[in-house]
Amino acid sequence: MTTPNVHERPEPTLRLRPPRHAVDPRAVGWWTWQIVLWAGAPVATLVVLGALIPPARLWLFLPAGVLAAVGLASALALPRLWFRHHRWEVTDEAVYTRTGWFFQEWRVAPLSRIQTVDTVRGPLEQRFGLATLTVTTASARGAVKVEGLEAETAAALAADLTVATQATPEDAT
Repeated sequence: MTTPNVHERPEPTLRLRPPRHAVDPRAVGWWTWQIVLWAGAPVATLVVLGALIPPARLWLFLPAGVLAAVGLASALALPRLWFRHHRWEVTDEAVYTRTGWFFQEWRVAPLSRIQTVDTVRGPLEQRFGLATLTVTTASARGAVKVEGLEAETAAALAADLTVATQATPEDAT
């Protein structure tokens, strides 16, 4: 009689491969404006303070200029880089995403584990006709988010996932 090797694992049925779909190209503009607004707020604050406090102009304008340069470089480069590396896909078994360039993150949410499916459209996303699909599971890591989807695509995916998860026999806990 042979003893089974406890270190052997059965072959997985789901092969992890790069997700097929890129986010909507309008996500580049959305991400660019997010960076501009995040960088612009402290720059504007420092410039206003420098104008109001003449003895501190050098100490306030200098960091404002550095922040503006870093913000501009980030707004020009990062959204295009993110667009090339953000991918998503919904299959009959799971929702999965890949994000990041330097630190890549792959997230897989099996349909049997999905608890809720939501779409979110902030003011900037609405301006660009985009939405974020949020797939919540019982995972301690948090929800799987697909950002930068065309709004109608996100709504259709939310509806399709709701139907698919209701038809999945396993418990979503």
